[in-house]
Amino acid sequence: MSKQKLLRRSGFFIMAALAMVLLSGCEQYIVLDPKGPVAEVEYRMIVISTILCAIVVIPVLAIFAYVVYRFRDKPGNNAPYAPHWDDNKVLEIIWWGVPIVIIGILGYFTARDTFALANPPKTEEPPMVIQATSMDWKWVFHYPGQDIATVNEVHMPVGKRVEFQVTADNAPMNSFWVPQLAGQTYTMPGMAMKLGIQANHAGEYFGSGANFTGAGFAHMQFKVIAEDQAKFDQWAANVKHTAPAMTRADYDKLVTTKGLADKKEYSSYPKGIFEERVMENGGDNHTGHFEHKEATKGEKSQESTNK
Repeated sequence: MSKQKLLRRSGFFIMAALAMVLLSGCEQYIVLDPKGPVAEVEYRMIVISTILCAIVVIPVLAIFAYVVYRFRDKPGNNAPYAPHWDDNKVLEIIWWGVPIVIIGILGYFTARDTFALANPPKTEEPPMVIQATSMDWKWVFHYPGQDIATVNEVHMPVGKRVEFQVTADNAPMNSFWVPQLAGQTYTMPGMAMKLGIQANHAGEYFGSGANFTGAGFAHMQFKVIAEDQAKFDQWAANVKHTAPAMTRADYDKLVTTKGLADKKEYSSYPKGIFEERVMENGGDNHTGHFEHKEATKGEKSQESTNK
């Protein structure tokens, strides 16, 4: 291959790479645009992982390109020929030692941040609880503190830690994901998983089911609206006074009707329905979410015994 042809091909690949990079700027990479403390920790992990991987990947690609060019088959190539070469201690230390060091560094940061997110510092003010249930192919949110419910839209105060308790009802396992605020956590029938989220900035954020669950999974999206506490309280009060109540029949219809659903708001919902459906789907009290419910059962049982 002549140098002219090689330069033309190299120019083509360079232009193609630049086009991909520049044109990709037309879309916002929301995963790389954190708006809360949890997402910021995960963003730092992405940056650290990328840098550590680049330490290995870039030299390997550069050496690969050099080897292909230097030892290519062409007349007059005077590259050294060593058919019996099989050992070099220095190179072995490099190609084994560098990855081991990188894995150790990556493992340290991963373990540190994972445990920090799984066990956030205790605060005097308990987190706000929102219960999220994935169905085919919609999301239902219960607000125990406000006694309201929504479908495919969730509101939360800015600057306040929110504990999402997530499960799946009469639906396959899914994944609850708000890229700009937190990572993913799985929703599974009979399980109530926890995910801590906090928004530091007011705005509307994209939320989605991140697992393949059938025909409508690609559109199984919801909107997260983070707003000041006063606006959140005003919204909750407005829902409480203007929206219809969610009956068990309404909830069962959401569960059994396969397909997408429009945004809905409810001024109330059947008490304890989230916990009941988790337990009906084979759930156990492993997560500690249902301690109040179990205590209530015990109190009722004691009352019956006394009678």
